[in-house]
Amino acid sequence: MAKVTFIGLGNMGGPMASNLLKAGHEVTVFDLSKPAVEALVAEGASTADSAKAATQGTECVITMLPAGKHVETVYLGEDGLLAALPAGTLVIDSSTIAPETSRAVAEAAAAKDLAFIDAPVSGGVGGAKAGTLTFICGGEVATYNKARPVLEAMGKNIFHAGPHGAGQVAKICNNMMLAILMAGTSEALALGVKNGLDPAVLSEIMKQSSGGNWALNVYNPWPGVMEGVPASRDYQGGFLVNLMTKDLGLAFDNAVANQASIPMGSLARNLFQLHAGQGNGDLDFSSILRLYKPD
Repeated sequence: MAKVTFIGLGNMGGPMASNLLKAGHEVTVFDLSKPAVEALVAEGASTADSAKAATQGTECVITMLPAGKHVETVYLGEDGLLAALPAGTLVIDSSTIAPETSRAVAEAAAAKDLAFIDAPVSGGVGGAKAGTLTFICGGEVATYNKARPVLEAMGKNIFHAGPHGAGQVAKICNNMMLAILMAGTSEALALGVKNGLDPAVLSEIMKQSSGGNWALNVYNPWPGVMEGVPASRDYQGGFLVNLMTKDLGLAFDNAVANQASIPMGSLARNLFQLHAGQGNGDLDFSSILRLYKPD
């Protein structure tokens, strides 16, 4: 078992840190949210007054932060963690950020002889709680192999996508596709209901037909159709619209930089940005249904 520092205890990070504790790892946590920290301390975690203090004596640092600017603040510069960690420390960033930001952190880590990988996740809050997340890793194979025993406490599927930044590229591609599927699923359900169909019956038909997809099969956006998903609790919890909008922005920026055509991704970005601008940014991303069913 390892001594692990976990920084960032949001909807995803909190359950991930909890699963590390359940697996027997010695975990020290840090977050600006006191309730989030207290919940993990109640499960047996230790804590500290700062991110840097939380890394004292650690073997592995894991971060799960909202955006690239937060990752840069935590890791880089004279006051960043990379300057304070001893050589050989394993550093895993599971935030979803721009590939070039991950590569910059990786380069700074290498200069300090630290073992860094980008390891964004897929699977949502449900997967984080169940310990069945998919980790998409970018970095050296040796570092990936070193990280696997820690990641296996939180995830079911662990992939090595390629060199530094490759995990982020795969993740933004995945989330762009997810946004397209969620918007399309919502649109199809709303059209059926407009024609008098029962959304639960229509969902079952499409699940067993060629329209079946993860958003429909596992994360149905229509309220009351599926238990245990955000749509059935007024879209509270889950993966926020603001975060999906951020990820679609990352995909758009990457497409521009690489002269890639993403017409569906661009449309999804506009739809989610419109939805966020209407005051829905803190709801789960499946609430995009409200664009088609405003009542």
